[in-house]
Amino acid sequence: MKPYLISLAVGLLVGVLYAALKVRSPAPPAIALIGLLGMLIGEQLLPLTLRYILPPASASTPSTDADRVQE
Repeated sequence: MKPYLISLAVGLLVGVLYAALKVRSPAPPAIALIGLLGMLIGEQLLPLTLRYILPPASASTPSTDADRVQE
């Protein structure tokens, strides 16, 4: 249920932005495509930013065959 409420809230926000920018919905194709591009970039921006800000959970380096002791 939570994803539906988030989707509704974001849809309402976009509707308010459309009204503020005086863009009719559905938007002209060029505006819609630019909006979709912004959504795709925004979707990738947060995980990418967090990956560079926060250290990885395990900082261990993977072992290779050369690292193993041969008996």
